[in-house]
Amino acid sequence: MLGFAIRRILMLAPVFLAASMIIFLMIHMLPGDPIDNLLRIGASPAQRAELTAKYGLDRPLYEQYAFWMGNILQGDFGTAIVQRRPVASLIGQALPYSLALGGLALLMSTLLGVTMGVIAASTKGSWLDQGIMGGVLLGSMLPNFWIGLLLILVFSVGLGWTPVSGARGWESLILPVVTIGLGGTALVARVTRIAMIDVQGKDFVMLLHAKGVHPLVIQLRHVLRHALIPVVTILALRIGWILGGAVTVEVVFARPGLGSLLIKSLNQHDYPVVQAALLILAMAVLLGTLLGDLIQAAMDPRIRDSLK
Repeated sequence: MLGFAIRRILMLAPVFLAASMIIFLMIHMLPGDPIDNLLRIGASPAQRAELTAKYGLDRPLYEQYAFWMGNILQGDFGTAIVQRRPVASLIGQALPYSLALGGLALLMSTLLGVTMGVIAASTKGSWLDQGIMGGVLLGSMLPNFWIGLLLILVFSVGLGWTPVSGARGWESLILPVVTIGLGGTALVARVTRIAMIDVQGKDFVMLLHAKGVHPLVIQLRHVLRHALIPVVTILALRIGWILGGAVTVEVVFARPGLGSLLIKSLNQHDYPVVQAALLILAMAVLLGTLLGDLIQAAMDPRIRDSLK
């Protein structure tokens, strides 16, 4: 298992470098630059050239990338050009809000999605199965920002049960968590149902039924355990996607998380902050993929044996 983990970690290195290059090039290809937000109206070309040289933006892109990546590998995210604060400080201030939101949304989608998937698979073909899958399909089709606005309209403006926006108190987390968690719930429920139906057709399940084992015990102790392998993979991948999905949701609910910081920095063309935020989101996806592979290999030795 240790050898498998080391190989998977080493395989992430080139993917990480490729992702960092794409992020760097995409940011620098956008029109405008942070100098526009530093210059006063009527500033001379000489003042622009001075600031451009001060922040190293006059260097070739490959030199800027090498300098940036060298600092990243040493744990230095640089200093924000417009906000003039260490990027690590800005990220450290915003990241806990996104992690709290993403963690609770992941927990909600896991518990609710697996439960709905188990119920749907156990009642395959019934009205309950069709109702659950119909609701799941509807939930997966609706965009997060639309769900968020609808929840605000109903529960905040209409009923007054929760705050409209902000991050003061646990009540402000309810609607954002539900907004993000609904999409994950739909995905987890579908995967759980399909995996359980597939396992239900295996020979060992038929043998358990023939031995007179209670159907509920078969579903929860045997079928669900084998069906969780693809579910775990999906949940691990959702770690990165939930943080990414929190970008729009944090803007809708005006939460001071990584998403709000990213949008603000994009508007200001603050390269160091945008690059760091996008790199963290990419790393979350990569680490989620790694975690999913390791858990999947631990649950099914055939997977790691096939990669030896």
